Amino acid sequence: QVQLVESGGGTVQPGGSLTLSCTASGPTFSRYVMGWFRQAPGKEREFVGLISRAENTYYTDSVKGRFTISRDNGKSAAYLSMNSLKLEDTAVYYCAARRDVSISRQPDLYDYWGQGTQVTVSS
Repeated sequence: QVQLVESGGGTVQPGGSLTLSCTASGPTFSRYVMGWFRQAPGKEREFVGLISRAENTYYTDSVKGRFTISRDNGKSAAYLSMNSLKLEDTAVYYCAARRDVSISRQPDLYDYWGQGTQVTVSS
């Protein structure tokens, strides 16, 4: 069982930056694909990006060039660095862990989820 805890959310003006952290319990963090998802009010949860076990990263088109995912296996942590934030980035952001070595953008294929952290972009 893995427990994930996100932190770092908050309110920022358009064009601003935030970095979210996701800390995992347990000794096998390096074995998981780590995904980031978000859910805006009235919308379905959507894929933001992921980092594979080999530290390859993949992003949805709307955040490419603005968001960066990284991981520190020694700290059992994953990070989502967000720059040039837009109003439409406002959502609850979730990190998730996938046991299988293959990557996926489908939230249903992730095994563990954090509680979410609110990111609000507002002028």
